[in-house]
Amino acid sequence: FGIVQGGTEADLRAESAQRTVELDFDGYAIGGLSVGESRDVMLPALEAAIAHLPADQPRYFMGLGDPLGIIEAVARGVDMMDCVLPTRLARHGTLLTDAGKLSIKRAEFARSSDPIDPTCGCEVCQRYSRGYLRHLVAIGEPTAATLCTLHNLSWLLRFMDRIRAAIRSGTLDQMRADVAAVWH
Repeated sequence: FGIVQGGTEADLRAESAQRTVELDFDGYAIGGLSVGESRDVMLPALEAAIAHLPADQPRYFMGLGDPLGIIEAVARGVDMMDCVLPTRLARHGTLLTDAGKLSIKRAEFARSSDPIDPTCGCEVCQRYSRGYLRHLVAIGEPTAATLCTLHNLSWLLRFMDRIRAAIRSGTLDQMRADVAAVWH
């Protein structure tokens, strides 16, 4: 893939995209965004690049992993993305749920027999309680990060399935609003 750069400057993003497309790659990556800038700065820079990339070739946003960023990028024409977010959050006891981030370290979960996310059908949610996962995190058991990562990856896969379904059904804008309400 050719990588489009240009910082947050729309004109530099556009120029980089145009010149990269001239080299005729199999797909195009958008790099140098999602590195700490606000969404108000990131999205216009993304739009400036996407406008010059072929719609019939893969467009890959490097390093994007938060749910709101993902759905906003997909709505603008991004096809794929990658990020360490599911594992980074898991290492710190933070889980992705339909209700937002859940910190399993909170004392209120010490005796909880509830699954991480009652709407999730992943193996971790089916087999382990919030209380048990909290205990593993509290004692520093390495298995905790593995279980939390498995859940976070499962949640992201379901999230992407829901995005694809929303695109097919023409309800992506409603899903974007719902996601923004939870993940603002």
